[in-house]
Amino acid sequence: MQRWKQYGGLLGLFGVCLAAGLWGFTATGGALPWAKRSATTLQRGVRDGGGSLVDLSRGIVVAGPIRKNGLLFEYGLIAGALVVSGIALYVYVDRYRTATEDERVTR
Repeated sequence: MQRWKQYGGLLGLFGVCLAAGLWGFTATGGALPWAKRSATTLQRGVRDGGGSLVDLSRGIVVAGPIRKNGLLFEYGLIAGALVVSGIALYVYVDRYRTATEDERVTR
């Protein structure tokens, strides 16, 4: 494939994704609803005096829909699976790297 076709295809894909994103942004009302909520929250926080940025006594903060729909167990399972798979990949890569480095040294 020629280089100009690759870059042209990439630019075309970028243009389509940009147009879809802008359409979705305007179709949902843009940032205005979020800006109003954010301004209200910030003003309330300033008025109430705020607090510490990190409060370890509150426990783990989980998003509202997960907490309200009783999905904490499923959330914990997914988080645990990700942690276990991350550790397993770390161990696998460490063993694989050690084996290949030993082979290189013996040659």
